[in-house]
Amino acid sequence: MNDYLKSVSAFKAEARRLDPERVEVCWTQGEGIPALFVYAANDENPVRVSVEHTREGCFTISGLDPSVRYYYHLVDKAGNRVMTAERRVLLQGAVNFRDIGGYLAKDGRRVRWGRVFRSDGLSALTDSDHHLIRHMGIKRVYDFRTSQEAKAAPDRLPDGMEIEYTNLPVTHGGFDFLEAVKRLKQGDASWLTPDFMVNGYIDNLETFGGVWGEVINHLAASDGEPILFHCTGGKDRTGSCAALILLLLGVPEETVVDDHQLSNIYIAELLPRIFKLMASYGLDPERIAPYLTAPRECILAFLDHIRKNYGSAAEYLLQKAGVSIQNQEALKQKLLV
Repeated sequence: MNDYLKSVSAFKAEARRLDPERVEVCWTQGEGIPALFVYAANDENPVRVSVEHTREGCFTISGLDPSVRYYYHLVDKAGNRVMTAERRVLLQGAVNFRDIGGYLAKDGRRVRWGRVFRSDGLSALTDSDHHLIRHMGIKRVYDFRTSQEAKAAPDRLPDGMEIEYTNLPVTHGGFDFLEAVKRLKQGDASWLTPDFMVNGYIDNLETFGGVWGEVINHLAASDGEPILFHCTGGKDRTGSCAALILLLLGVPEETVVDDHQLSNIYIAELLPRIFKLMASYGLDPERIAPYLTAPRECILAFLDHIRKNYGSAAEYLLQKAGVSIQNQEALKQKLLV
């Protein structure tokens, strides 16, 4: 089975959740109908599931356990193989929890699934969520919230599991989320100028390089155990870290932008309730939307700043984050396949 854990870019496969017990896996560019292997979480043994070839280029897999994360391996007639998984990890207590694996790098390799996860706040995780996190084997959590944010809503991590928690405070935009909410509740959105969010992304690069460096250097030096990093919304501070990792691995900028924009899809279910609350404070929801979403112009400005001022993410990480060339290469060896 270990041979199938190697991801080859000869064809593309994607997994999409249909309901709690069914997933559709679709592929392109393979030779005929591929064989399908499934394994659960970090268990490399194949799992017996019910598979149906429902439409051209797709399998539907049923009978899945909602409390287990699955990975899917497809092998075509030519022996080409690819691994895929659902990008979003469906939890009850977090909406923007996802895997940054599976993306194709410029050199033809892919980012390993199941190694690096990103999320919004973890204070509302349920016992069911804990069961899934245990199966995923996450060993370290980096929290980018300020100490005030973390104290107000502490991470609720599984008991009896050796997860090392590290708080690396990043203040996005000059003051933290709690202060922003306080001002909004008072009807004050004067601080939310058109460039407030963009400047926050640039400040993430110029002020908090050491934070991103600590995470990346750990990944480069680790034995490959899964890690998770998060903030409150899982979109700005978390998005900055994810973007730097993907860029360093050689993932194209357009893919990095697409990954950033997934936050808008995953947090969409929360926005009507939040906008209604903001309206009760006398605020125009459209005015505050940039603070509650992941504006595309922010990640574009982030990428442009790196390009113009450092030439590349690799050079930025070398100069501002203390990630040596040796560690950069080590990261690629560990996270690309």
